[in-house]
Amino acid sequence: MEAKAIAKSLRVSPIKTRLVVDLIRGKKVSDAQNILSNMNKKPARFVKKVLDSAIANAVNNNQADESTLYVKEARVDAGPVMKRVLFDSRGHIGHKDKRTSHIIITVASK
Repeated sequence: MEAKAIAKSLRVSPIKTRLVVDLIRGKKVSDAQNILSNMNKKPARFVKKVLDSAIANAVNNNQADESTLYVKEARVDAGPVMKRVLFDSRGHIGHKDKRTSHIIITVASK
């Protein structure tokens, strides 16, 4: 059985989030939770929330045993970009793009 959780338009860069997600892909759920709770990065908080939601979906909707779950798929897609103007020197205009992420995590039982 599989269960999925998705968080959309999170205000964190997808490049930074992928560094966190790569650490938990394919691991047991308990190991992934330990890794995320001991990380000192902003995306780790978001990924942990999505992982906990996927675990809850598997346990409540599919009656899965939490001890047999593992992270089957962990993916980060780029969300919409908020484009902001940054006034630069000599009358030029720069850009400050504020990127967002979509986090998709699927857990399955072995």
